[in-house]
Amino acid sequence: MSNMFMASERVPDPCALVIFGASGDLTRRKLVPAIWHLAQQGRLPDAFALVGVARRELDDEAFRQQMAEALVESVGAIDQAELNVFLSKLSYMAGSPNDRSTYAELRRRLEQVDVERGTQGNRCFYCSVPPQVYGAIAGQLGAAGLSRENEEGQGWSRLIVEKPFGDDFESARGLNDTLHDTFAEHQIYRIDHYLGKETVQNILVFRLANSMFEPLWNRRYVNHVQITAAESVGVEHRAGYYDHYGALRDMIQNHLLQVLCVIAMEPPSSFDAESVRLEKLKVLKAIRPFSIGQVDQFAVRGQYGAGELDSQNVVGYLDEPDVASNSHTETFAAVKFTIDNWRWQGVPFYVRTGKRLAKRASAVTLQFHQPPHMIFQDGEHLKPSTLTIRIQPEEGISLSFSGKIPGPDVNLGTVKMDFSYADTFGGRSPEAYETLLLDCFLGDGTLYSSSDWIEKSWDLLTPIIEAWESKSASRMPTYASGSWGPKEADALFNRDWMRWEEP
Repeated sequence: MSNMFMASERVPDPCALVIFGASGDLTRRKLVPAIWHLAQQGRLPDAFALVGVARRELDDEAFRQQMAEALVESVGAIDQAELNVFLSKLSYMAGSPNDRSTYAELRRRLEQVDVERGTQGNRCFYCSVPPQVYGAIAGQLGAAGLSRENEEGQGWSRLIVEKPFGDDFESARGLNDTLHDTFAEHQIYRIDHYLGKETVQNILVFRLANSMFEPLWNRRYVNHVQITAAESVGVEHRAGYYDHYGALRDMIQNHLLQVLCVIAMEPPSSFDAESVRLEKLKVLKAIRPFSIGQVDQFAVRGQYGAGELDSQNVVGYLDEPDVASNSHTETFAAVKFTIDNWRWQGVPFYVRTGKRLAKRASAVTLQFHQPPHMIFQDGEHLKPSTLTIRIQPEEGISLSFSGKIPGPDVNLGTVKMDFSYADTFGGRSPEAYETLLLDCFLGDGTLYSSSDWIEKSWDLLTPIIEAWESKSASRMPTYASGSWGPKEADALFNRDWMRWEEP
């Protein structure tokens, strides 16, 4: 969050970024374009270098050519002179993440970069690789002396790991222990690109910098909260990964629980990593634990069947390539969370996510209580007032409330006040990876997950995971592609006029 307050001052120390898995899709589509944009904005130090590491046999020139093509695809037309300057900072080395000699060569390369580029021994290691390789990379970096800080001429050393971070509590704790064997907690940056989105970062500014809203942010005024992350696409090319993880692990354990914590947390004492992380962890600890025997009362899963999207017929999940014909993996998950603390007691938080839903949209909606006594005719039929924070695709905030329809009679209708980031601020909103990479270079872990938060989130969801896995042979609710999910998800609401809001 601090990145929103000192933007003009946020230029990191000289440093080198090492990307393991540099020949992969994430590097081409997200990481190198993010670095390019940071460079164009003057947010990188002059003394900067990027070293790509992967198994594929490439030389520096071939790697630079591939990244140039990726930039043209992502950014569009680029001035050739500026592109050449940027590409000169890129280099590549082939090597296996399990091979000790790879790290000996990497150390030699980085020491050479320190001399030639003036990066001063500051290194950021990005693991753009399958999660089962994280531990090997961390261990080998330690054995090569690349994890040490502030000794032997080295500056800081930081490790970024992608999700998924484990697939249950035990695996997440084991991975944390493995990383901690080599890196201290302050050196580890567990990335969650949702927290890098402008709208998610703006939630706390909206709450805490505007005195008209913070007094309403509690059980006295908020009836319930809905958090939705809907995708219109199916599993696409990720079937091998997705069929093992499913919607609960893929989206709720990390992205949406993070959003819930940002919405529900108490105001931190200051905008620094330790204070913000502490308040988010308090939210998880206050969530009422689930009993494995009562999971059906609080959690619903589903799997998409055939249907129609954008006037096109689409197949069901079981007919997707690389999906087992008897798979019981959920493509939709909805969970009702209860936070047992003073601010939110009695306010349910409904979280849902799914694939092949009616449209792509992510949003948070706070629905307010109805007035205790409605004096206007037919007023009791009006929708409750809502505040909606749109995360994607059209970032913004809208407030829906009751107003009088023009005319001689007092007839009420619902009106909306809407704020759009694009219309108000214009220009290009930074991609999440730009913000997160810059924060790591600056040593700001505010938007990254702590080990305690990761382990507590898995611990919280374990009863749901175990209950669903124990019922793998039972009926899986289905929903038509292009709908808003299985009808069973509506049963989570406990009042007639409460329902899912379309984001």
